Amino acid sequence: MANEKENKKLVEDITSMDVDFAQWYTDVVKKAELCDYSSVKGCMVIQPAGYAIWENIQKELDRRFKETGVENCYMPMFIPESLLQREKDHVEGFAPEVAWVTHGGLEPLQERICVRPTSETLFCDYYQRAIHSYRDLPKCYNQWCSVVRWEKTTRPFLRSREFLWQEGHTAHATAEEAKERTELMLNIYADFCEEVLAIPVIRGQKTKKEQFAGAIATYTIEALMHDGQALQSATSHNFGDGFAHAFNIQYTDKDNKLQYVHQTSWGISTRIIGAIIMVHGDNDGLKLPPNIAPTQVIICPVMQKKAGVLEKADELCEELKKAGIRVKVDARDKNPGYKFADSEMRGIPLRVEIGPRDIENNQAILVRRDTHEKVTVSLSELSEKAAELLKDIQSNMYETAKKHVESHTFTAKTIDEMRSILDEKTGFVKAMWCGCRECEDAIKEKTGATSRCIPFNQEHIADTCINCGKPATKMVYWGRAY
Repeated sequence: MANEKENKKLVEDITSMDVDFAQWYTDVVKKAELCDYSSVKGCMVIQPAGYAIWENIQKELDRRFKETGVENCYMPMFIPESLLQREKDHVEGFAPEVAWVTHGGLEPLQERICVRPTSETLFCDYYQRAIHSYRDLPKCYNQWCSVVRWEKTTRPFLRSREFLWQEGHTAHATAEEAKERTELMLNIYADFCEEVLAIPVIRGQKTKKEQFAGAIATYTIEALMHDGQALQSATSHNFGDGFAHAFNIQYTDKDNKLQYVHQTSWGISTRIIGAIIMVHGDNDGLKLPPNIAPTQVIICPVMQKKAGVLEKADELCEELKKAGIRVKVDARDKNPGYKFADSEMRGIPLRVEIGPRDIENNQAILVRRDTHEKVTVSLSELSEKAAELLKDIQSNMYETAKKHVESHTFTAKTIDEMRSILDEKTGFVKAMWCGCRECEDAIKEKTGATSRCIPFNQEHIADTCINCGKPATKMVYWGRAY
């Protein structure tokens, strides 16, 4: 009876997502030991289980970046106020979130220094000194680092005062090259989310209101969470030559004439871990796609104190490792039911159950995290079958998430229709827009929805703007968002 209560408690400690989605999210983050709160308000401790996911994200994205000629570097974490002030729009966009250093030791600084909220100004300062000729271009740099933004409201992974990310900063000879790079990086993010994280995304451009401070165009990928709210998952910005003029970044072209460079910036952060949780998780806890899961297979010995059980589990573990599968043995002194529930709560894609009777019959039981389906396989086929199931789990998780987006994407032709959809069904709403900032503000005020993106794949829903009735210029995805 005590063991049954212990097993049940694992799930009872996770609030049902249908009862309180926000609390469900917090419970999963805590129970799966992804992160913890710290003594610094608004900052989080990323625990090994959470950081291992980030390491896999880093590894896969870093590989994809480098295939396009990107090189990694590192910039200082401090920015002098005078340097930050060089680009007016950029400064105004970040001013409310900047953390300032005013003292060095006991002495007041002659000039305030901000802790980087982003590093455009640092890269521009460097590029101004490093770029002289067309032969120095393009510069395609990226850094993996942390940034600080003094957020008022925080939530683990989704919004914290310090968070981890990568920020790419490139400089090009022409506007066409900069545009190509901006689009290339957005597609890398989108492909990564769909192929590795099993998260379907909408690719598009931000409105002028929502674009990055100092950019001439911001591209975005938008994902839909289980509760119907949107999450901006990665962005890619085209700066044109605005920063180049502000920082005097010029080069001599092939005709020996001075030209300004054209720049881009692009990034993804640890908030994408929040997306993984909210897109795939269920009331049993976390559910990790195999391609990103730090542990793809967990081996749970049954009656492990019986002779030969742990030895066989270790033997199978080595076989799976040789097959290129990330695998662990759960040899803790806990009953099998607890281990099963714990592996599901932590989102491990595939579980192997092996006990004395299984060994006697030269078999093991495989249990999928996504469907809970069980299959019995011979030990000689274990590695092959596990690899096959992991591939199928990855595909199934993407298709399940895609169906959720499709069933929670609606069209609206009136404001009342949009408001009703968002209140009663939740999700993305496709609606026409005239391109006017006042209408965009009015739509948010009336419905609580913001423009998520102007999708590259345009559809004609109506001739007129959903708010003002004037001729529409674009179809926009709208939604309430994190």
